[in-house]
Amino acid sequence: MSNGAWTDQENDLIVADYFAMLADDVCGRPYNKAEHRRGLLPLLNGRSEGSVEFKHQNISAVLKGLGEDWIPGYKPAFNFQMTLVDAVARWLALNSAWLGRHSGAGAPTGLAEPRPIWIGPPPTLSNQPPPQELEQMLHIARKFDVAARDEQNRALGRAGEECALAHERKALKSAGRDDLARKVRWVSEEDGDGVGYDIASFATDGRPRLIEVKTTNGWERTPFHISRNELAVAEERRSEWSLFRIWNFAREPKAFELRPPLDAHVSLTATSFQASFH
Repeated sequence: MSNGAWTDQENDLIVADYFAMLADDVCGRPYNKAEHRRGLLPLLNGRSEGSVEFKHQNISAVLKGLGEDWIPGYKPAFNFQMTLVDAVARWLALNSAWLGRHSGAGAPTGLAEPRPIWIGPPPTLSNQPPPQELEQMLHIARKFDVAARDEQNRALGRAGEECALAHERKALKSAGRDDLARKVRWVSEEDGDGVGYDIASFATDGRPRLIEVKTTNGWERTPFHISRNELAVAEERRSEWSLFRIWNFAREPKAFELRPPLDAHVSLTATSFQASFH
C-alpha cells in the first residue's frame, strides 16, 4: 500500500468522487460510501480503503474552511495538505454552478411558510474554547476570500434577509404584538442598501431593533464582510443595532446575534481604502 504524498491527479479523482456523493446527499438521494471508496481504489496508486476514507474526511474539513456544505457522515479531519485545498478549488472553478445552487433555495414564498431558524449564542459566548482547527480554517477562508464570495452572492443575501424578516414578524406575533409585527420593514428591499441595516423591527416593548443580516451556507465561524457605514451605524445606535448572523442556511438555518461593540466578538480587518489625490 502506498503511504506517499497524494498526487494532483489522485486528489482530483477523490475530490470529484466526494462531490458526486455530496450532490446526492444534499438532494436526499441514496448513495453508498463503501461502493464509492471501492470504486476509487483501482484508480489510485495503491491506496488503502482506510486512507481513502480519511481523505474524504480531509475534504470535509476543506469545505468547512470554505464555508460550504460537507457530507455529515465524513466528520472533518484536519491538518491536511494545501494541495488538497487546491484540488477542491480546481473542482469548484470547473463547476461554478455549485456555489450558487442553494442561493435562494428554500426561501419563504410570500412569507407564508418561513423557514424556521434555530437561534443560539454566538461562538464567542458559548463557553467553549475556539476549535483547535480554527486557524487552519481561517487561513483557507482568507486565501479564497470566502467573505467576499458570500457578500457578492446577492440571491443568498436576499434569501437570508427574507428569512430573518419572517422570523422577526413571527416572534412579535407569538409575543402578542401583532401591531408591531405589521410595522416591521425590509429596509434594504424598500429603500435600498446603504442605510446601515437591513430590517427595522421592534423589541416586544416597542423599542426599535435595527438588524443587519449576514448569511452563509457555511459554519458559524465563517468570516463575513461588514461595511464602514454599517459599523458607523452600529456605533451610533448601539442600543438598537444588532448583527443577525445566519449560518448553515442551505440545510438547516441557524443564527445568533452580535451586539456592539462588534470588536468584542470579531477581529475587524480593513480590506479596502478610499484613495484621494493630493
